[in-house]
Amino acid sequence: MTEHSPTTAVPDDVPTSVVYDMFAETATHLSARYVRLSSDATTEDERRSWWSKVLRLRDEKEAVDADDRAAMIAKITVWAAEIRELDEKRRG
Repeated sequence: MTEHSPTTAVPDDVPTSVVYDMFAETATHLSARYVRLSSDATTEDERRSWWSKVLRLRDEKEAVDADDRAAMIAKITVWAAEIRELDEKRRG
């Protein structure tokens, strides 16, 4: 399976429903990385730390209104940066 970092560029003419899809998919990608890191953890504390990020991300996603385009784009930007950072760390 190949991984990719989601894009943060969202043109103004993209419908809000598509922005929501991008928002949800970015959250899913980041959550999957956290779950994998939790599974690969070598200590129970590390496992719990990654799992707490999964839960916090879920709560952040649920807190954003599906009609709040600006909030979704802001989260996409933050989450995509986190994905890129995790990818860079993994590459070493």
